[in-house]
Amino acid sequence: MGVLDLFRLDGKVAVVTGASSGLGAGFARALAEAGADVVLAARRADRLAEVAERVRETGRRAAVVQADVADPDSCAAMAEAAIDSFGRLDVLINNAGVGTAVPATRETPEQFRQVVDVNLNGAYWAAQACGRVMGPGSSIVNISSVLGLIKSYLPQAAYAASKAGVLGLTRDLAQQWSGRKGIRVNAIAPGYFASEMTADIPEDELLPFIRAHSPLGRLGRQHELDAAVVFLAGDASSYITGATLAVDGGMSGH
Repeated sequence: MGVLDLFRLDGKVAVVTGASSGLGAGFARALAEAGADVVLAARRADRLAEVAERVRETGRRAAVVQADVADPDSCAAMAEAAIDSFGRLDVLINNAGVGTAVPATRETPEQFRQVVDVNLNGAYWAAQACGRVMGPGSSIVNISSVLGLIKSYLPQAAYAASKAGVLGLTRDLAQQWSGRKGIRVNAIAPGYFASEMTADIPEDELLPFIRAHSPLGRLGRQHELDAAVVFLAGDASSYITGATLAVDGGMSGH
């Protein structure tokens, strides 16, 4: 096997949560380009048809399932849909997430709980459901955030806490499952990327912050995150588990 073959996902089936738009839609396409069939999961099921078509343009198969990761039963149905559609489940990209920017003295219990329920609890329910049907050699990639590692630009207590929690979850699931079940569990901590989540932040405010805190001094690009996802999803990272890969332009080490 050549080194480039280690990055291939031929014969594998991947589930991507939060796949209806943004980074998740990009991950789905990238996994398909690497050879995987893809199950696209999101609350906004009406937007998944376009992403499914982009997957099929690569020559791979796509299945669409409406799923709310904050609901454990919905996550169980998502894993079942992968088995029903393709007969197996090898990769989970735990990407579904929400963000808020509310000062801590004004954030309501409902606002805080909603963010944690999707970003942290949802990552757990999805991993739990998929982990029950995954076989040895499978991989879970949790999408955390650089804000789980460093201070945030905006007041984002719920978001930062939930994403830091995802890193702890990653380490624990890796400890439980890597040796016993053969399922590797890793996390990616993206920095600031051009996405729906950063679209509402004025560039004249965000870019000076990035330039001051990131050696690369710019927003990340989709393909730069896609490459990390494909790496952790497949055999190229077969000796890596419980790790967090920061894809943040150097921000967390600055």
